[in-house]
Amino acid sequence: MDKSFEVIIVGGSYAGLSAALALGRSMRKTLVIDAGHPCNSPTPHSHNFLTQDGVRPTEISSVAKSQVEQYDTVHFYNDFAIEGNKTTEDYTIQTQDGSIFSAQKLIFATGLKDIMPEIEGFADCWGKSVIHCPYCHGYEVRYKKTGILANGEKANHYATLISNWTKDLTIFTNGPSTLTEDQTKRITNHQIPIIQTPVKSIGQVDGQVQNILLEDDSEHTIDAIYSGPDFVQHSNIPEQLGCEINEHGLLEVDGFQMTNIPGIYACGDNSTMRSVALAVASGTKAGVVVNKELIEEVF
Repeated sequence: MDKSFEVIIVGGSYAGLSAALALGRSMRKTLVIDAGHPCNSPTPHSHNFLTQDGVRPTEISSVAKSQVEQYDTVHFYNDFAIEGNKTTEDYTIQTQDGSIFSAQKLIFATGLKDIMPEIEGFADCWGKSVIHCPYCHGYEVRYKKTGILANGEKANHYATLISNWTKDLTIFTNGPSTLTEDQTKRITNHQIPIIQTPVKSIGQVDGQVQNILLEDDSEHTIDAIYSGPDFVQHSNIPEQLGCEINEHGLLEVDGFQMTNIPGIYACGDNSTMRSVALAVASGTKAGVVVNKELIEEVF
């Protein structure tokens, strides 16, 4: 396999494949490096993506890859990218098996890695009935008895937002509340209980929440839980190359998906709000902008 390309895309899920499609249609010699482990793999259905509402995420990506493969300038390599370097003329990416590839431009579509809290049952339900986004999953649990597992500003944000989908809400702060006095007053005025007892476990059957068990052995029947666990960048290569991370833990990009390092772009969950539709849109933009930059460099 030729090791030299015009563009290397690290990450081959929705954003990466979308960028690859734009570049394939621009006849750019492109390599997509991907190990096949998207962060939304536990999620049974994708929503709020026009023409694909309710479709399994794996089905969307499988169809997408088959379409991108029709463009003979786009190549795929199944492995983890573990290191990146800048040379005098281009960038290099090394994979776990020791292969080294080079390109003039890099697009990182590497996503995020969620850090599951040490609560029994949480990971089993993640992406199924423990969810992070009402636009992706809220309609399916509308009007249901819903918990919010969060504290401080995040709990306040969820309580305000989720009240549009259900009024049957309970906040579990999993320890002493860090909500402000004003936030607490506003939340309780909407008859939303705030429970500060630490959470022991989440009772579940096949990933469907049944209840929340607290450290004092009290039990609360719950049908769904909103929670936003901590996360880190799935790949540290952009940081190796000097790309900036913003205060939200995301790669800093401008309106054209450009990072602060010339020739390096980012798209998808690693740099924007989590959404399949937004990942596809940002990937298309990254691919189009990279092609435009390559043209302008020689014209």
